[in-house]
Amino acid sequence: MTVVKSTLPDGARRITGEALQETLVDLLGLSLVAKQAHWNVVGPRFRSIHLQLDEVVSAVRGFADTVAERAAALGVTPDGRPETVAAAYGLPGPKEGWLRDTEVVELMVRSLEEAVGRLRKRIDATDEPDPVTQDLLIGITAELEKQRWMFEAENWPRD
Repeated sequence: MTVVKSTLPDGARRITGEALQETLVDLLGLSLVAKQAHWNVVGPRFRSIHLQLDEVVSAVRGFADTVAERAAALGVTPDGRPETVAAAYGLPGPKEGWLRDTEVVELMVRSLEEAVGRLRKRIDATDEPDPVTQDLLIGITAELEKQRWMFEAENWPRD
């Protein structure tokens, strides 16, 4: 078996690999959360939220692929297996059953906010070891912050 050799020193590869793997799990989990909400959202704002959830799913699935490929390029095997994601995912998820549009908005604001907070820690962690990965994480963070803002705007004015 051929192993991809990293261009990073071992310590930098370890830190960067952990940041990428944790991000991969968060992104794959977010795609499942958003799709579950997409299928089960009900309420007067069904259509707009339903469509926005598709935007989130598309964005995070694309980012997950980019993150996994970055890890592979650095000689770190990405692990997106269902059991890995289930064991490591730590962001808020939906309850079972139908979800009121207001519940979906609150869920997505919380989930995206926590994902952004975790990404910001990884941005800090990858500053020295791998600025290229850091740049990738910065771009992902910007898009997730935009999506969070769009969901939060759905709650205005607050009840």
